[in-house]
Amino acid sequence: MLRGILYILLSGLSFFVVNFFVKMLGQPQEALIPGLQKYPAHELVFARSLVSFSISFAIIKYRGLPVLGNNRKWLLLRGTAGMIALTIFFFTLHTLPLAIASTLQYLSPIFTVMIAAQLFKEKVSVVQYISSFIAFGGVLLIGYNGIMGSVNGEPISLFWMVMGVLSAILSGVAYNAISKLKTTEAPINIVIYFPMLALPLTGIWCLFDFTFPRGIEWLLLLTIGIFTQIAQVLMTKAFMHTNTALVAPFQYVGAIYALLSGWFVFNEQLEIWSLLGIVLVLMGVVLGTVFRSKQPVVSETKH
Repeated sequence: MLRGILYILLSGLSFFVVNFFVKMLGQPQEALIPGLQKYPAHELVFARSLVSFSISFAIIKYRGLPVLGNNRKWLLLRGTAGMIALTIFFFTLHTLPLAIASTLQYLSPIFTVMIAAQLFKEKVSVVQYISSFIAFGGVLLIGYNGIMGSVNGEPISLFWMVMGVLSAILSGVAYNAISKLKTTEAPINIVIYFPMLALPLTGIWCLFDFTFPRGIEWLLLLTIGIFTQIAQVLMTKAFMHTNTALVAPFQYVGAIYALLSGWFVFNEQLEIWSLLGIVLVLMGVVLGTVFRSKQPVVSETKH
């Protein structure tokens, strides 16, 4: 039990490291390291995908697995949804406060439940619907801050808030695809489809908008890729070692990392409505995750 909790906490910390450096390279004027260049979001996705693909491909070849997997239709859906979701998320990290961008992404478990109810005919309890309303209430409060408030005197972009919710929806699609694939594919085959699809698309994009790394920026880009891979491995081990209902709520410790770093590192002074909205989103997502995890696992494993 303790090992599973440790894995999920370390996974959340690893994802935070990724988001932190993406934010730093997207807004270098606020960074701790002086002289950094500003990187477009698609280039950061490309760099992350290049490292992840290299690691995943090496593991697949070493284990003698088929690179394209078995259920290619669902692998393609998982890779496409995940790629678009992450690209949008990186854009929101560039344009929204770190705490708000991360919190909007934490809506994804709510959408995962709702999509599963339609796709796999999973039963959704009254508590899960209540948790969804709580989470969306939090988003509305954050949106109120975007209309009526500001961060450091600058209004929050409502467009990118909506895009952040869209990213969470697409993440929910990707997670449900993983549920469909877990009985037919090795985890590493599921992982590799994201960078395999992202590399050519973002590579073409980089031909038109590219910042050539220099100095310590090479190390930061490499760190983003490596910690992404570490985070995914640790998260998988967490759910393998411990009951989902126990470890899932610990994922949202990452929101605390984001809030504190945004406050103390990037000087993002959020107003009370944003802070209250973040709390409500986390309450709703944790409540929905716990009650979903307590349901029988038949619907999860029979597909």
